[in-house]
Amino acid sequence: MAQGVLGFKQIRTAPSPALTTALGQLEERLDRGEEIAGRQLEGVRIVRAASQRKLELRRGLTGTHLSHLVHVGKAASREVPELAQKFVFRPGSRSHLGFRTAARGMVAEAQTYRDVLLKYGLGEDVLADLTAGLDQFDAAMEQGQAGRQTHVGASAELRALADEIVQIVRVMDGLVRHRFRNDPEALAAWESASNIPGPFRPAKPEGSEGTPPAGGTGEVRAA
Repeated sequence: MAQGVLGFKQIRTAPSPALTTALGQLEERLDRGEEIAGRQLEGVRIVRAASQRKLELRRGLTGTHLSHLVHVGKAASREVPELAQKFVFRPGSRSHLGFRTAARGMVAEAQTYRDVLLKYGLGEDVLADLTAGLDQFDAAMEQGQAGRQTHVGASAELRALADEIVQIVRVMDGLVRHRFRNDPEALAAWESASNIPGPFRPAKPEGSEGTPPAGGTGEVRAA
């Protein structure tokens, strides 16, 4: 709609003070809309990048580090029987938050039973890398949340701005209809221009916190 109004040639070739003012307001709103739309898309980009990073980390940590803890825990359960249950990786849900909670719990148990686990093959570097990987996972979660907030905030601003644009065009509608009341061709062109769909289309982030990565993210048990 707004771009169509700006392209309505008659208001450029035969302006009035009121129309000139309205046009200036409309152009300012469109410029602001482009800036906000840029922030909206940047939010989407951040969310997608964070989602990809979480998937990569989750696959790697589950298939290597957490699997190692499960097998060491099973071996150590011959000496400390309760370890057989403490080192079965069961995420509380298929969400990234459930994965993080379960993995952090296993790290805490590994620290508690560190001495006995070391006797049964615990790799200290594996445990350290797991901790570092979970820190990176936390950072990716925070990045995704920040990107989502940016996207949501920008989308709300665009909706409010679209309302302002509609109001400006409605004001212009009365001015144009009065100015070109004896020019059916110009009025028909105006009606066509002012009914074109708006310039801003909300962008949507992909991925969801509840979407599990493909492969190697569910329960891990020792064979």
